Amino acid sequence: MLPWLPPAPVRFPHASTALSEPDGLLCAGGELSPEWLLAAYSRGIFPWFSPGDPILWWSPDPRMVLKPEEVRVRRSLAKRLRNAGLSYSIDRDFTGVINACASIPRDGQAGTWILPEMQQAYIALHAMGHAHSVEVWQGDSLVGGLYGVACGRIFFGESMFSRVPDASKLALVILCQELKARDFPLIDCQMHTPHLASLGARSIARSDFISYLDQYATGQGHEGKWSLTSWPTQHVRE
Repeated sequence: MLPWLPPAPVRFPHASTALSEPDGLLCAGGELSPEWLLAAYSRGIFPWFSPGDPILWWSPDPRMVLKPEEVRVRRSLAKRLRNAGLSYSIDRDFTGVINACASIPRDGQAGTWILPEMQQAYIALHAMGHAHSVEVWQGDSLVGGLYGVACGRIFFGESMFSRVPDASKLALVILCQELKARDFPLIDCQMHTPHLASLGARSIARSDFISYLDQYATGQGHEGKWSLTSWPTQHVRE
């Protein structure tokens, strides 16, 4: 039987007890408060549920991860990064990014899992300095980006979007540059997709992922609003 969590206290089952079918389903219930979310991420757990469902918590095995220094930048993408007439920022429009991630249609999906209550929860985390966004701009228009959560020195990617070709890929490259500068060893990409694999992400055993968390996701990290520290100023928007 799937464990049902009360609103308090925060007490997750160990990730190793998650179901194998559906892969990674761990428990239900709890809350989408910052306290619950930070506790979940630091244990390798994340929320994911559809309209009408209770809050469902997941920890799949294997886990898709990306080391910032291993992001794959093909020649065409590097050229676009330099010459596409785009600019980039971090934490300039978190709400705009999460709203876009929730509203952009995606192949094979009839709706979105980024429900209003999920948006409110991550906006609250952003206000506390734990959730961050990367923005891609074309003039004054937000044309791409991504968002996620930082716990200690692990970044947990949540979603990305593009309104022009390659904008989400460019946002990921910018994020990797920034995380390298901040000495983050790992980005959690949650589950395997061909898109992420093409950019250098790979699958590792959940037990290995938890070992990373035990080492890097505890204690103080880089809380607060971020700004770009590692990119040429001609490409930066503040």
